[in-house]
Amino acid sequence: MLAVGRAVPWGKAGVGVVVTQSQPRRGYGPHALAGLEAGVPVGRVLPTLLSRDAGAAGRQVAVLAADGSVAVHTGEECLAAAGDRYGDGWSVQGNLLRSPDVLDAMVDAYLRNPLPLAERLLVTLEAGEAAGGDLRGRQSAALLVVGGKRLAEPWDGVAVDLRVDHARDPLGQLRQLLSLQRGYEGGDSAALADLAPDSTKAMHAALEAARRGDLEGARAAVAELRRNPQWEEWLRSGAVAGRFPHLTQLLD
Repeated sequence: MLAVGRAVPWGKAGVGVVVTQSQPRRGYGPHALAGLEAGVPVGRVLPTLLSRDAGAAGRQVAVLAADGSVAVHTGEECLAAAGDRYGDGWSVQGNLLRSPDVLDAMVDAYLRNPLPLAERLLVTLEAGEAAGGDLRGRQSAALLVVGGKRLAEPWDGVAVDLRVDHARDPLGQLRQLLSLQRGYEGGDSAALADLAPDSTKAMHAALEAARRGDLEGARAAVAELRRNPQWEEWLRSGAVAGRFPHLTQLLD
């Protein structure tokens, strides 16, 4: 499916998450989240939406509330192998899979990998692909993680929202994007020197050299960047904001 992230995953911090696939209908996302936010339990939210949908037999939907309760639906017209597995606080589903083993592999990977949630979800997707994945092959992937606390501005609770719309190896690219996000979040200059856009690799390589104690080499690299006044301004603003470890000492 092209650009799976634009239609399939939906989430709102402190409210829940929704997946609509097989024959996705975007309305399931916002309408289900609105019901959850109003206090309607998942066991009523999903059946209500299905009862209003003439195409429900071709839908596959999962609704997970912030309290861990889950409701799922795999319509009888979803193409085999199709199915779902779920438990307290989690759900996996798929259609047009090479075999039901794909679902079981995903469940096993999710339950036995106590990783941060985004990494855990990615490992789960990778396990499903290794077990055979989608009969049609690979095209796109998405990863959406929202916080468990309700916020007045819920968009601030989106921890991860990464998408690969069309690629030969969408999960590989998704993993690279997540590594890049973690690099920015943690100021991991080694990772950023490898993964960041070419325009900023030199700066991150200099910061990594400083981290290793090679201040002379790092200062030389930063001095070259500072020949451009715009880089000078950007570096100064980054140092003042504390975005990059070791940058201040390189600008002295």
